[in-house]
Amino acid sequence: MGSLENLVTQIQGLSGSIEDIAHLHNILRLADESLHSESSALSAVLDQVDPAKHSLGYLYILEAFTSGPVSKEQALTLVPILARFINCCDAQQIRLAHDKFVSVCKRFKDHVLLIESPLRGVSPMRTAVRKLQTTSEHLTTIHPDFLLLCLLSKSYKIGLSVLEDDIFDVDQPRDLFLYCYYGGMICIGQKRFRKALELLHNVVTAPMNVINAIAVEAYKKYILVSLIHYGQFSTSLPKYASSAAQRNLKNFCQPYIELATTYSSGKIAELEAYVLTNREKFDNDKNLGLVKQVVSSMYKHNIQRLTQTYLTLSLQDIANTVQLGSPKEAEMHVLQMIQDGEIFATINQKDGMVRFLEDPEQYKTCQMIEHIDSSIQRIMTLSRKLNAMDEQMSFDPLYLTKVGRERQRFDFDDFDTVPQKFPI
Repeated sequence: MGSLENLVTQIQGLSGSIEDIAHLHNILRLADESLHSESSALSAVLDQVDPAKHSLGYLYILEAFTSGPVSKEQALTLVPILARFINCCDAQQIRLAHDKFVSVCKRFKDHVLLIESPLRGVSPMRTAVRKLQTTSEHLTTIHPDFLLLCLLSKSYKIGLSVLEDDIFDVDQPRDLFLYCYYGGMICIGQKRFRKALELLHNVVTAPMNVINAIAVEAYKKYILVSLIHYGQFSTSLPKYASSAAQRNLKNFCQPYIELATTYSSGKIAELEAYVLTNREKFDNDKNLGLVKQVVSSMYKHNIQRLTQTYLTLSLQDIANTVQLGSPKEAEMHVLQMIQDGEIFATINQKDGMVRFLEDPEQYKTCQMIEHIDSSIQRIMTLSRKLNAMDEQMSFDPLYLTKVGRERQRFDFDDFDTVPQKFPI
């Protein structure tokens, strides 16, 4: 116990200047093994240390204290202690022990799931993400854990606040897969299908040597969301997708590929029959809700096709063409699509005629000009980032070594010389 008292004294006395904290970090690393061996006695020690002032020392003690298995009753006690530390700790200090802080955050996530209260973990985990990030472009190891809690607690809007960041720096490849997969599901929950497709597409086309379960599940949802949002799906992956994905993804998702093929016929009865036949498969994948949205979207996309052919059409004709039960049902679909901005039309209530219109947007409003300018600025920033990354890669020793090996396989005199840079 005397060694613990001495350690507490050192934590309290060496948490001021940067030099003192660096010295303290060396002491804590040496004491880490003994802290774990005395983890049962650390509860009283935590009360002697201020988590805001002595964040580094508190982190080492807390990580050792929570290292063992816990019951549901113990988790109920630990959750507020962990949440308080995450909320008030000093970001500069905890970054010195990155792995320790990640470990504590992951245990916090596990504890709130153990007590079946994911909502209690959302706000502290968002705080943890921001404190661990060096910049908003940094994807940390705890990003996926935060998004998982948002999903389970249905706190979709809070999850979206993190998904708006542009990511350029990733700690671990698996983090990127889970971040994009969970992020795609959050966007689906908010019916932001375009953003969901972007995130799921990142999972499917990310570099991988062998196919993984995350990519397979992402591809299933990618197919369904493509049908909902665009009314079509192409089975061909882009050239930059890995060969593992190109070869294997379709084999694991055959019922979904066949669903897309059935959807392309435009016949609602055939689609409903296929869904009914394969209902158990979709239910086991927990995608039945999305599949039902796919069926509903066929009415919408069939109506959109009518706008490309007709200027006016009766509600009865619309109902007959898209296989709806009545003109009233057709009217409700058209009104909803007008409200969502998916078509531009007016309905004459007297004669039940629908007049399809052109998009009224003239791209002259201040709001639209600001939107265009914002998009241009974002693209310019992305271009600068890509140029910087390309330049950095061109000096990377591992890359140069690989290129050197590849060059030995070719005689470059056989190729025409091309300029490295082009004038713009």
